[in-house]
Amino acid sequence: MIRDAELTDYLAGGLRRNGGALHQNALCIIRSNLGEIMDIRCVVTGQDASGKSLIMRDQGVQPVTVALLPGYEFHRVWGSDSVQELPSDGTAPMQSRYFPVKAGFRFGFFTLPAATKPRGERIVTASALEEMQDKLAGMMDVLEPAHPGMHTTDTVDFDVVISGEVYLELDDGAEVLLKAGDCVIQNGTRHAWHNRSTEKCVIAVTLVGAERKP
Repeated sequence: MIRDAELTDYLAGGLRRNGGALHQNALCIIRSNLGEIMDIRCVVTGQDASGKSLIMRDQGVQPVTVALLPGYEFHRVWGSDSVQELPSDGTAPMQSRYFPVKAGFRFGFFTLPAATKPRGERIVTASALEEMQDKLAGMMDVLEPAHPGMHTTDTVDFDVVISGEVYLELDDGAEVLLKAGDCVIQNGTRHAWHNRSTEKCVIAVTLVGAERKP
């Protein structure tokens, strides 16, 4: 088993067819209900062979949760690591890793739990670490061991606070408080999120892969 200090070091290192040929546009509309567990409804539109617009998919998106991040929820709604072609057969693009590669993209929701009182020492098992890598592949690669939550990715991020409030931390301890309706454009900057309130915070995120030059 691995305790918290060791964990910190480790963190461093088909479409339903309605008859006939259907063509899909890459448009996803999200509606959310803020309950104990974030409930996301995703509606995907498309076109039939004549070009008529249709609702292709209407279903819920379940959150990804991991034992190492209790209270956090990650709704991985849509994403790809290549330029999308239209028309599409409606199959959801592959997004094996949490962050996109150059020219890739991700769209989803990220929920931070409310601030809680300090808890006792947490013991982390190897299976919990494996779960983290399996469900949120690549996230452990970017988290900094000496600064919990701090990370830098080769992406341009479009973040919109849906509910609650959150502090965005940048270099040298610079912080800004964001509330529902506020948005952030993250240009590949080093940052961390901190929820110090008594309510959870939900952020809608779109990540676009970028090229970082030396």
